[in-house]
Amino acid sequence: MAAASSNVPLPAPAPVRTPAWRYALGMFGTSIPINLIRGSIVLLYVDILGMDVRAYAAVMAVYAVIDAIDNPVLGHLSDRTRTRLGRRRPWLLLGAPLLAASMIALFSPPGSLDGPGLVAWFALFAILSELFDSMLNANYGALLPELFPEERRRALANVLRQGFQLVAMVISLALTPVLTTSLLGSEEEVGGFSRTAALYAVIAVAAIVVMALGAHEEPNRRQEERPRLLPSLAQILRTPLLWMVALPSLCYGSAVAIVLSGVQLYVRHTLGLPVATAFLVQGVVLLTCAAALFAWLAAVRRLGALRTWRLAFWALTGSFALLYLARDLTTALLAGAVLGIGWAGLLATNDLVVARVVDRDAAVHGLHREGLFLSVTGALGRLSGAVSGLALASLGTFFGYHSGDSPGTDPGQAFRVYPFLLCALGALSAHLVRVPSPERSAAEASADVAVRTGRRA
Repeated sequence: MAAASSNVPLPAPAPVRTPAWRYALGMFGTSIPINLIRGSIVLLYVDILGMDVRAYAAVMAVYAVIDAIDNPVLGHLSDRTRTRLGRRRPWLLLGAPLLAASMIALFSPPGSLDGPGLVAWFALFAILSELFDSMLNANYGALLPELFPEERRRALANVLRQGFQLVAMVISLALTPVLTTSLLGSEEEVGGFSRTAALYAVIAVAAIVVMALGAHEEPNRRQEERPRLLPSLAQILRTPLLWMVALPSLCYGSAVAIVLSGVQLYVRHTLGLPVATAFLVQGVVLLTCAAALFAWLAAVRRLGALRTWRLAFWALTGSFALLYLARDLTTALLAGAVLGIGWAGLLATNDLVVARVVDRDAAVHGLHREGLFLSVTGALGRLSGAVSGLALASLGTFFGYHSGDSPGTDPGQAFRVYPFLLCALGALSAHLVRVPSPERSAAEASADVAVRTGRRA
């Protein structure tokens, strides 16, 4: 009896679940460095160190090209990785200290540098920081659909990580000026920037390492065939669902980018208030956004990600309509609160809809290539920066704004009209999207595998 029972195969061990909070913590670690760079780099290099703004623009143009190329490549390399630690964790554990080191160097230029030497230092470490940030985000984003195959847990993890991102934004955007000019430095010297960068680097690396060591990747993925770059890229770009989801996502990202870039002009020229008042409007938006995230999580659990995504689009569109009507601080703060609620809805749902498309790709093609797929969608999402730039460029043509000395009739108008129109287009196009839940895609994939296995038998 004992010998007979020894031949009975043991049941496969239950997969180890990654706690949602632990995965979400990684967003805090990845968000602090890049927001510090975006929020303070112009002030340090152009305004304080005196680097020519044209040199800055040239470096940023090269930066954008490299960013568009390295994202899919890094995502693909991640998909092909096969180690005992998994596919994503080795890249996260490698990328975190590399990003920290390059960020510290970026904010610590030697005092003897000026002219071409300063530009070279800036270009080298700005591009390296972008490269390692892409490495981290290609792998971190790819973990969401893998670690959380059920949409309810995926929605919770996504809401928690967006909450961590908002906290990181508050720290790296609002707290940074206090640290660099008061607590860790002064307005007369630049040492506060390097000390702040070192502090943020330690925090970011700690958060990413804690997340990566606690992430339990699916072990069976190590046995999968390694996808090839060009055939995979061609298949992904031929996926109709990719483009159907990309359009509303681009509309949403562009609308938010335009508002964030133009809020100071809106406060100054439309409300007729000091620019410092923009802090109040931004604060209300961020606070209401953070508070509303869990309400949207409840909606996802009740209605599903797709229906809630569509609802969030209309909520954000309505908030831009209120912003158009606002003419004083009170009504602007009210519109900002509603905007925060709508923005929270898209933060809570947009990545879930994209993840459904990734699930569908895996079900159809039998390959888990989340890294490449999400890197491609991320590259498309970066077009929102171009749309925002076109909106800024149109200020002179449509609203007569050329500079602070020649502001035209109402430059703030652009930051009320464009977001409303873009978000309304996104809301309408979102109703054309039909993508099944991750559970349904997984069931269809299992059925397809069973059919293929039966045919071979």
